[in-house]
Amino acid sequence: MRADARKNRDHLLAVAGTAITEQGVDVSLRDIARRADVGLATLLRHFPTREALLEALLRTSFDELTAKAGALETSSSPDDALVSWLRDCVAWTTEYRGVTVLMAAAIEDTGSALHASCVTLRAAGARLLTRAQAAGMARSDIDGADLFALVAMLAWLGDQPSLAPHADRLFEVVASAIPANAGSQPCQGGTPPSDP
Repeated sequence: MRADARKNRDHLLAVAGTAITEQGVDVSLRDIARRADVGLATLLRHFPTREALLEALLRTSFDELTAKAGALETSSSPDDALVSWLRDCVAWTTEYRGVTVLMAAAIEDTGSALHASCVTLRAAGARLLTRAQAAGMARSDIDGADLFALVAMLAWLGDQPSLAPHADRLFEVVASAIPANAGSQPCQGGTPPSDP
């Protein structure tokens, strides 16, 4: 890619990142092009679909979170590594409003431009979870898909203006339920429901 084309592409990604942070992933491509001072055709020449634009924008973050999981595997205790990575994942997903909906859809859609990145990210979290489970530090009744769903759920809270003030506390509640002994503790405020 020529230097000027790369510069234009990088500019479009920077503008798109700001627009998505402010308005969410459904922001109009026409609005992104207008903010970048280019025509829609120019934007579409670089990114023919919304998903292609999002994949290019999010790929670096996916790669960083995947690399962080790898680094945590060797530098932290299994339980600390898992919670630290979970916290970083949730924090990142709340930067781009609505991205969790796209990630949840992309993980099931092999034709999605985001599919490979989402699968890789989920696998990185699953490795941390498996490591914590093998050390007896995480409950055994959850898997990588559950962990990915927890990220989506916690990020969704951050996207809701009326619920966002509760997001940090609820993260701590969820994170405290992951340790191996959490599943055997009764719910506070009452007895657990009996099976039908």
